[in-house]
Amino acid sequence: MRIRPSYRTLSLRVLSIDPAIRNTGFAVLDGDHRQSVALEYGTLSLPQKLPQSRCLLAIHEKVCSLIEQWQPDELAIEAIIYVQSHRTAITMGSARAATVLAAARYDLPIMEYPPTCVKLATVGRGAAGKQQVAFMMRAMLRLTETPAPDAADALAIGFTHLAAADPLKAHLFRERKYL
Repeated sequence: MRIRPSYRTLSLRVLSIDPAIRNTGFAVLDGDHRQSVALEYGTLSLPQKLPQSRCLLAIHEKVCSLIEQWQPDELAIEAIIYVQSHRTAITMGSARAATVLAAARYDLPIMEYPPTCVKLATVGRGAAGKQQVAFMMRAMLRLTETPAPDAADALAIGFTHLAAADPLKAHLFRERKYL
């Protein structure tokens, strides 16, 4: 969904990505730790029949397009989580790499956040479910509809990145790191 104001009013613009081969969530937010606005969010959904190499290219091109369109100051991305299958970890890492490469191409600072940190910052519990995250993003960003799960995760990553600037909440973000 696109919400496009005609002017840029808040202090930081962040592009946030929830990377996955088939359903990559993305969001563009303007704001700071006190107030944030979602400018655009959604999910890049790719068909199962599309080869993985074409999916990686599509992710890279989508991120480049978002960077060119919105001119973000920074990129926030979800850190790789522990998965039981090495194939899943490799696939997730590939999708993440396509995003990181696009951000590096435009010389954007990149910050990663573990999923538990994102859930803690947005819901108040590190073990929150996807529906809880989506509900909180709708409420906190004053959206007119509940975002799809992958888009909600991307919104939450961006919201977490903006919230990390709050000196009173800095202790919540010890696990974040620049790439």
